[in-house]
Amino acid sequence: MEKFWTKNYPEGVVETVANNEYNSLTQFFDENFALYSKREFSSNMGVTYTYEQIEEISHHISAWLQSRGLVKGDTVALMMPNVNQYMPVVIAIIRAGFIVSSINPMYTPRELKHQLNDTEASIIFILEPFCKTLEKIIAETKINTVVVSKIGDMLGMVKGTIVNIMAKHVKKSIPTHHLQTNSQYTLTDFKSVLATGKKLPYSRPIQHIEDLGFIQYTGGTTGIAKGVLLSHQNVISGTLQFDAWLAPTYEKMPKDTLINTIIALPMYHFYAFMVVMLGIRTGHHFTFITNPRDLDGFVKTLAARPFHIIPAVNTLYQGLISHPNIDTVDFKHLVLSMSGGMAATPATSQKWIDMTGTALVQGWGMTETVAVGTLNPVIAGGDFTGKVGMPLPGVDFSIRDDDGNEVPIGEQGEICIKGDNVSIGYHHIDNSDYFTDDGYLKTGDVGAIQKDGYVTLFDRKKDMLIVSGFNVFPNEVEGVVGMHPKVEECAVVGIEDSKRGQAVKAFVVKSDASLSKEELVAYCKENLTGYKCPRHIEFCDELPKSTVGKILRNELREKAPVQS
Repeated sequence: MEKFWTKNYPEGVVETVANNEYNSLTQFFDENFALYSKREFSSNMGVTYTYEQIEEISHHISAWLQSRGLVKGDTVALMMPNVNQYMPVVIAIIRAGFIVSSINPMYTPRELKHQLNDTEASIIFILEPFCKTLEKIIAETKINTVVVSKIGDMLGMVKGTIVNIMAKHVKKSIPTHHLQTNSQYTLTDFKSVLATGKKLPYSRPIQHIEDLGFIQYTGGTTGIAKGVLLSHQNVISGTLQFDAWLAPTYEKMPKDTLINTIIALPMYHFYAFMVVMLGIRTGHHFTFITNPRDLDGFVKTLAARPFHIIPAVNTLYQGLISHPNIDTVDFKHLVLSMSGGMAATPATSQKWIDMTGTALVQGWGMTETVAVGTLNPVIAGGDFTGKVGMPLPGVDFSIRDDDGNEVPIGEQGEICIKGDNVSIGYHHIDNSDYFTDDGYLKTGDVGAIQKDGYVTLFDRKKDMLIVSGFNVFPNEVEGVVGMHPKVEECAVVGIEDSKRGQAVKAFVVKSDASLSKEELVAYCKENLTGYKCPRHIEFCDELPKSTVGKILRNELREKAPVQS
């Protein structure tokens, strides 16, 4: 498709982006960490590291990894939440010449075993609270080295010791495990790796832009997770595309501003990781939030230091808005609130604008595109449109029908995407069904692109309902129900209906206990076409969510009864 949308790009945004700067992620890290060496890199639990310090720690880990007998193309696994250890380990794996496979710490033993075996990882870096999960399946994997890090390992001697004692003996958050060195694997600790690596030589590997950098797993909520193959080129290109779109925003900030970016979404999710990559490109400071579900602690952290950028999902913004102490947070330095991972709702967006003066800048991307696809312009206090912005520089969009034909502008179809940021495919899977004949990735998302270049996202193809022959998109119904002043959250699924094929069921969390089904039904009838109105409403205390805050519709479907 002709990139007609570039004509409407905001002033200062270039029409295309090509990577002519870096031949590998190692070069990317080397140059940027040298450039910003004296700046603060990250803070977590009140402890701050500079770029120079992270650089040194990373090199020690790289040297240790290179001494372990791995060869180019081997994968190293990482199972940690957002702690100071996370990024040095990721950078070290890349710099040592190997492939990163980040693992969701909330995985069950079954899910963990699948990822370890699919990548054939032999080394895993893991935070101590998750050793219990690894213990259950390690004998069924090829892991021969386990590096265990305690929560306080990068919090300094005194504070780290206190945090470790509190976690184990007071909060009881460290399940007992029995991992120990045996004939299958060696158990070592993170600090020993640093001490040993400090004495070992490091050799900069020969790497190419096409080399694989990450095997990132996605799509495991309804089946076996797929490993997305992401090259150095994919990650660097996505970073440059983000940077090109946001460059005008940075230029409006005071020249000497040390941008503080809040990283509350877990970095094993590529949305958050790519925001960190964007920040490294421009020398940001990162505030890592280890447990964003602890909203009391999260709000205290936000109140402690001015911050400028925050990426989050709709549910996390909702949690902040409704927190009783949110008025202690000063939002006057905030310039960019990025919303992705799930659809933002009009109600949440308006409340965020009213509270902060900054609009939720909604975008769309997926792991297969390194979280880069579309983004709205950054406009303070802008109105919520429900659109996910325009394709970013260097991204090509095509909306296709079920036969693979491009549909006219403005019509709905499957979003297909091409660009240097797009994955070459999936690990150990036949990829022929995932790409069009002309090389576009078939995303499985239903959308439309308008004449002005803005993209409207309707829903996942698999989530779309067919009610009496009409298409119903859960996101639309959720947006309407969520606007009711007595509704806190809503999720919509389809249930079988003998008369209509499917019927709409809404799971609703109240913000006001007086809300009745009759009141909500009447409201829906005023705001939705009849076939889109929920025929079934179930009030609940909370909605099931993933660790990044996405509502798990598949779990709600299992709860929804079949209608006769």
